[in-house]
Amino acid sequence: MKSHLDAYRMAALCAALSVSRSGYYAWLARPQRATDLHDAIRACHTAHKARVGAPSIHAELVGSGLNACARTVGRHMHYLGLRAKGSQKFKRTTDSNHGKLASPNLLERQFEVCAPNQVWVGDITYIRTAQGWLYLATVIDLYSRAVVGWQMSGRIDSKLVCDALQAAILTRGKPTGVMVHTDQGSQYVSNAYRKMLRESLLIQSMSRRGNCWDNAVAESFFATLKKQAIHGEYFATRELAKQAVFEYIEAYYNRIRRHSTVGWLSPLNFENLYYQSLEDSAVH
Repeated sequence: MKSHLDAYRMAALCAALSVSRSGYYAWLARPQRATDLHDAIRACHTAHKARVGAPSIHAELVGSGLNACARTVGRHMHYLGLRAKGSQKFKRTTDSNHGKLASPNLLERQFEVCAPNQVWVGDITYIRTAQGWLYLATVIDLYSRAVVGWQMSGRIDSKLVCDALQAAILTRGKPTGVMVHTDQGSQYVSNAYRKMLRESLLIQSMSRRGNCWDNAVAESFFATLKKQAIHGEYFATRELAKQAVFEYIEAYYNRIRRHSTVGWLSPLNFENLYYQSLEDSAVH
């Protein structure tokens, strides 16, 4: 049709070919729309440093006002050869052969809570550097999946987890009555850690021995962190690894990365909606 528009009127061509004007213009615009979608997908994939796959990129595009279904985004990513970074298995750092009495499992895999600062989960992982292992302890709020406290050290000891917990306590405004769930690692049954819990009026909960599913949220975060920020990277020093973890947690994960569990919002955006709803309720 396009090649005959100089010789024939649009109405005559549409009638002859049994198509509508709107249908023709929609067909004419498709190549440009596909190009725009490709550009948007590439930009999003690059901005996230190839950390996320089609579901997250789809949520990002919809959030920016681009209308495309998840399957279409996935198909175009496949066409463009774009994919998220792969994952690798990693060893456990838990040492539960300490002979100390573990606290009961109060959480019992109830990973959905209705407000911030009701349940925090903690765990430890390791990062390889040319200077040796670097250990990371985190504290995550189950409500939003935000990392509310974290600490890194070349030593895997009670000070590491105490510093991470202290960071969470200060970041969250010293809340009381929060359940803090971890595995049965020796660091979490240490006198120093338990003293901090008692003095801060926090409640200790522990996974059953050898059962990683009881702390699945903390385990999942570490898997995501390693897939998106650690695997494939070479850290000549512990300091370089610390910088990478800082950038991932503080600049990306908490503020930008969309999480399926919280409606494809970032953890902090999800919390902001909660506090905004409280303000709106108070006004009305």
